[in-house]
Amino acid sequence: MTSTPVDTDTEQPGPLGAPGSDAHDASEEEAAVAEELGPEEHEDAEHPWEPHPAKVLSVLLYSDDVDTRARVRLAVGRRPAADLPEVRWTECATAQAVIDAVDRGGLDLLILDGEAVPAGGMGLCKQLKDEIYQCPPVLVLTGRPQDAWLATWSRADFAVPHPLDPVAVAEAVAGLARTHVR
Repeated sequence: MTSTPVDTDTEQPGPLGAPGSDAHDASEEEAAVAEELGPEEHEDAEHPWEPHPAKVLSVLLYSDDVDTRARVRLAVGRRPAADLPEVRWTECATAQAVIDAVDRGGLDLLILDGEAVPAGGMGLCKQLKDEIYQCPPVLVLTGRPQDAWLATWSRADFAVPHPLDPVAVAEAVAGLARTHVR
């Protein structure tokens, strides 16, 4: 949600919710209540206050399979948890696109599909962790639970096996965002 600053010093009649209207007074009261209760109590996007930081969670998602990318986006949703900002996705289908995006910077978290072809996410994770100073945290999607040792070798921060459990994916993204993202 993008908020637009409102000049409250000049009282002029305006549209509903603008300074000078009755709805504006109600909006001020709602904002005061929201401030008292804190952001966790309010998740309704229709309210004039911003319940979460203005920053977005910038997530790179790499998989050569469009269906895998769709399942991950669906699992994470607009926001991985109520206490985190909305996600802005950068999707990549090739390893070179991932490297270019990470080199440009501005990413908070990487999700790499270990089953991607021809370059798997675990090898790519190892390369990024070795070559990129302060590489963002990486969630690797492994082919099966037994591949967790490969995720460790690749220096991934967390791993979730295929078939993807939506709850596990969202929890992994939320956990990495909470502990690694400033």
